[in-house]
Amino acid sequence: MNIDLYKNIQKIAKIVHENLRDYIKRTSTERTIAEKAIELLAENGVTDTWYHGVPAFVLLGSRSCMSISGKDYRPADEEVGQTNLVTVDLSPMIGNIWGDCARSYFVENGVCTINPYLEDFQDGKNVELSLHNAMKDFVTPSTLFSELFEFGNQIILEKGYENLDFLGNLGHSIEIAPSHRLFIDKNCHEPLGSVNFFTFEPHIRKAGGRWGFKHENIYYFDDINSAVEL
Repeated sequence: MNIDLYKNIQKIAKIVHENLRDYIKRTSTERTIAEKAIELLAENGVTDTWYHGVPAFVLLGSRSCMSISGKDYRPADEEVGQTNLVTVDLSPMIGNIWGDCARSYFVENGVCTINPYLEDFQDGKNVELSLHNAMKDFVTPSTLFSELFEFGNQIILEKGYENLDFLGNLGHSIEIAPSHRLFIDKNCHEPLGSVNFFTFEPHIRKAGGRWGFKHENIYYFDDINSAVEL
């Protein structure tokens, strides 16, 4: 395992996210946002993806709560408008090295911001970050994928939210072939320490709400068995 290669591609994904928000306007659509993300990835030396030929999985507005496989995804042409939530999930690949990074973008008064004023946006953002922090405190290399699934979903319920993932999972291992992934679901009883890297990516909605939030990072265990963001 060359951790520096994985750090590099994940760094590229995060740089693209930082730059992408400057291009999200009220007239943007899933299609134009995905095109810009792909352009930014290419500018940083990434032209391949490991996820069903979808390097940038973009959902917004009425579709932010939708959960489908990349095999079935087609970007829509609904405009962002004045107020909206946009989620962008990047799946870059260099050689057989994967990155995987999702973020939520908040649009208020036609402007994309990372510090929203709307209470619904603030709450969703804070719940996502609290889930990641709780996960890092909870897991060790001996924690089972299924135990993290139960732990994460319990917190989601306690926060008044629901898990939107179409498979019900909260993340997966980082592999060379997509078919080899182990998922953070109720059926996987392997320890997290059996893989080099895993994602944590809750896709959640407040119960009865209209917005589907995403925040995804890749994690690994360091020399003292703490979960560290890649």
